[in-house]
Amino acid sequence: MSERLTHECGLAFVRLRKPIHHYQEVYGDAAWGLRKTYLLMQKQYNRGQDGAGLGVVKFDMPAGEPFLLRVRSDKHNAIERVFDVISEDTERLSDNPVTPENETESKQKCRFLGEAYLGHLRYGTHSGNSMANCHPFIRKSNIASRNIALAGNFNMTNSTELFKNLVEFGLDPVGDNDTQVILEKICHFLNDEQDKLIQENTTLEGRELAEHVSKELDLTKMLKRAAQYWDGGYVFGSLLGNGDSFICRDPAGIRPAFILITDEVIACASERGALANVFNVDPEEVKQVEPGHIIVIKRDGTMTEKQFTNPLPLRQCSFERIYFSRGNDPLIYKQRKRLGAHLAPRILQVLGEDIERAYFSYIPNTAETAFLGLLEAIGGALRGNVADQLWDKIQDGTITKDDLKGLNEVRVKAELIAHKDQRLRTFITHDAARRDLVTHIYDITRGLVSEEDSLVVLDDSIVRGTTLRESIITSLSYLKPKRIVIVSSAPPIMYPDCYGIDMSQLGKFIAFEAAVALTRERGNEAIFKEVEEKCLSQMDKPATEMVNHVKEIYEQFTLEEISKRVAMLVRPEGLEWDGRLNVVYQDVEGLNEAMPQYTGDWYFTGNYPTPGGNAVVTRAYLNWCSGNDDARSY
Repeated sequence: MSERLTHECGLAFVRLRKPIHHYQEVYGDAAWGLRKTYLLMQKQYNRGQDGAGLGVVKFDMPAGEPFLLRVRSDKHNAIERVFDVISEDTERLSDNPVTPENETESKQKCRFLGEAYLGHLRYGTHSGNSMANCHPFIRKSNIASRNIALAGNFNMTNSTELFKNLVEFGLDPVGDNDTQVILEKICHFLNDEQDKLIQENTTLEGRELAEHVSKELDLTKMLKRAAQYWDGGYVFGSLLGNGDSFICRDPAGIRPAFILITDEVIACASERGALANVFNVDPEEVKQVEPGHIIVIKRDGTMTEKQFTNPLPLRQCSFERIYFSRGNDPLIYKQRKRLGAHLAPRILQVLGEDIERAYFSYIPNTAETAFLGLLEAIGGALRGNVADQLWDKIQDGTITKDDLKGLNEVRVKAELIAHKDQRLRTFITHDAARRDLVTHIYDITRGLVSEEDSLVVLDDSIVRGTTLRESIITSLSYLKPKRIVIVSSAPPIMYPDCYGIDMSQLGKFIAFEAAVALTRERGNEAIFKEVEEKCLSQMDKPATEMVNHVKEIYEQFTLEEISKRVAMLVRPEGLEWDGRLNVVYQDVEGLNEAMPQYTGDWYFTGNYPTPGGNAVVTRAYLNWCSGNDDARSY
């Protein structure tokens, strides 16, 4: 993806299953769990560059000693900033190895040495990027079991309604960002469950009562009540001060969560590859957290997995596989290669006889795996054509030795044409100066492509088209090829996403711009008013009764028509290069073939996984109609 989107926070959860001195004895490292958490966060750095945070719970601390701690940073290289603070303490352990006798004393000296860790990497959406918005969020109490740290990879479509629920409960929440709302909701029912246990045990009091409540606290029951009205995609991890912890996932499986369970550790992360690499296990040992389920680990190590909410049809996010996860997961790797391979026939059709003078490349690095799949498929097709020609000559008896040599010489010309300057920042806001800077974001390799050659460049997705228009196409045009073909391994993004990706403004999608331009070109502007009236008529309805009427605008056109208009829209004005420019998108059929289990395609199709999605697209369209497209739709 050549444009930065805010999306897909990362979660790292580590719960030790042995005493801390065990890791000292076996690995020579009492902070083994802490360092594994650090590695899980680093391996998922792609999921959060706006901030990082870490929470820790320490078991059996003496009265008066802290047992739930947190450190956060919103600075550049936030993970390193967080662990710079922690390393000051952990360095003390090298001179004083942890033993069964001094374990408690070691935890007192080392603030972040504990038994349960919760790490978070933040990609901000609409709540700002200050440290106050970095996870974990914490609610404190002088009762251990009422202390809670919460972190999540999520977006709720109905945060406003959830906030109103809290007010109706008689609470006075401060702040209405979605994380704070969820924390307040969970804490309300957490306290309520504990109050009920207190009322049921009138014969107990003091420390005995507190320990009984902590032991009997049912987090599954609590979450069933707290999540009753949640609408969105989410994965939450939580630590309680009493040593309990839980992981939960939304009922449609929109957001990803994976878990590894061994004799030594229970670990959870947003990416399977991170767990497999950090703990050096076969990826098959890492399982998904089941949608709509909560995994609870009690202080005594007892683990349960139960359903906490009504199931929904499985709609796992396909964009997660296309772009946001690292490609070292073997399944994601294969899926991305299949995406590239599926595009080959359409690219061959666009190039025609120019295929023999075509160079293939990709932008950015996340498109590399799909690029490999594309090359294999193009190469196979070319060799197939040559083989057919040879067979015809064999049939005619005209085959020569040179003909056979030709088969070995068939290859696809693949080169690294564009290189992104990772350090360049467009710090100037003056339009002319900014445009000049933007054109230098990509450095190009000159001397490979001639004026008789075509240049095929694969991107993983095209969202707004801004970087294509302002940078990439201008840079590639300096090579003066005969033709430039921009290829997207994903279908065109047509609809807002409200489950993680920060894509809520409909009018900023290049595919929507194309549909609007085509509609006006054909003199069918009346459809805009018709759709607006339908959207307005359902604004007072509950989300469960809403319909995505914006589909009617796109249904007028084929994928090829949208693609051709996008090619026109992303061509920079005043471009000196006069060669041909094509845009080739993946189709939804190719997407489904590449990853049949990942049917979360609402940003491509408008088929939302929860009712809240139809409410969001309705608001987004009305914002566009009113000229207020900068307003958020959720």
